[in-house]
Order: sequence, then C-alpha cells, then structure tokens
Amino acid sequence: MHWSDRRVLITGASGGIGGALVEALAERGARLLLVGRDETALRRLAERVPVPCDWLAADLCDAADRRRIVAAADQADIDTLINAAGLNHFGLFAHQPPESVETLIELNVTATLLLTQALLPLLHAADEAWIVNLGSTFGAIGYPGYASYCASKAALRGFSQALRRELADTAINVHYVAPRATRTTMNDPAVDAMNAELGNAVDAPESVARAVLESVEHGATDRHLGWPERLFVRVNALLPGVVDRALRRQLATIQRFASRA
Repeated sequence: MHWSDRRVLITGASGGIGGALVEALAERGARLLLVGRDETALRRLAERVPVPCDWLAADLCDAADRRRIVAAADQADIDTLINAAGLNHFGLFAHQPPESVETLIELNVTATLLLTQALLPLLHAADEAWIVNLGSTFGAIGYPGYASYCASKAALRGFSQALRRELADTAINVHYVAPRATRTTMNDPAVDAMNAELGNAVDAPESVARAVLESVEHGATDRHLGWPERLFVRVNALLPGVVDRALRRQLATIQRFASRA
C-alpha cells in the first residue's frame, strides 16, 4: 500500500502517538483529516505538517460530534480510519472513582466502536479500505495498576479480531497494533517514576508511529510492538502462571507508585 494514495482520518490526533502519526503520514504524502478535542493543538499541527490537511475539533463520546465526524469524513472521501484516541488511568482499581472508570471505557471502547460502525458505509464504498486500532501490550497482559485500561484494550483487541473476520469477504482490512509503554503527556508522573525504577522500556511516540505504519504496510493484522514484550504476550497466553509469579515480585513497587497516582 502507498500512503500517498490514502485519505486518512486519525482520532486522537492532538495526542502523543496520534500527533506522531500525523507527522509520519504527512511525510509520506497522505491526505489527512485530524480529529481531536484540542482545537488549538489541531490547528497548530495542521499548520506545521508539509501537506494540506483538514481538522475537526470534536468529542468522540458525544453522538452529535460523531455525526459531524462522519459528515467530514464523507466530504474528505476517507478510505482509512486510525483509531488512536484513548485514555489511560494509572492507579489501584479499588481507589478509582466510578466516573473515572466509566469515562475511560466510554472513550476507549464504546465511542471507538460506535464511530467505526458509523464510518463503515464510507469504507465499504472505497475500492480498498483500512481500519487501524491502536491497542496496548496491556490488552494481552493484565498489569497491576491498570485494571480498567487493560479491560478496555482487551475489548479493543477482541473487537478488532472479530471485525476482521466479519469483513473478510470485503475490501476492508482491519489491523490491531499494540505499543508497549510510550512517552506521552497522558502518563502520570508516578508512571514515569515506576518505569524508571523497574527498568521498563519506554518508547518515543515517533518510533511507535513508524512501527504502526510499517505494520500496516506489511499486512500485519495483530502485532505487538517491542521486545521482550512480544515474548511476554505469548508466555502470558500459554503459561499465565509464569507471568503471575513475575509480576508478584514487582507488586510492592507497583502498589507504591499506584497509590501516589
């Protein structure tokens, strides 16, 4: 596939990985429709990239705003959807306010699924189309301090797999790409401190964006980024007790930082 031939809608475009994806796609000549909640950030990003692009400030969790997004996507004749919008709350599950859990699930799962559903008629009309869902290593490995986030990304991974199989007889390609820990402003300072103490690798958004695009270019339908995270995902699927014991040794450290978040 050639990105210069694609017309791409990116949600979460004003965020860390989303913004890096915008820059990487612009370098490859793609036509872009940027969607996010931060109007100022979207405008500045659109002015900075080397290709003309449209942008729309909208809240994915609002039904009226989703209709505005679909209308803009129709006008832009998009053939690619990248679902990069998401929230990440770090902290002990027992201490998380119910509204915090609800907000995370609404954006990461419900709003993402409903927007994808609403855009399917436009994608079906294209000669070939792509849906790219950004997941997480934590969608395959339940990690202490991220119970709600893990649940949301596991849901997105299952959705991606089911939708890919449901659309197997169409021209719509569905990809799920799962980054490991990434350096973005979404991270609580306690997360950065914990990762440093535990020696967890943290990727730059720019490297994640390149890997996401390469995954789609190579036709990878379900890819986890980073090593040894890919190995951990396989071990967790086959021998979850091994991962249980490994994380049990880290639990006191994780709890200490999660209680600060």
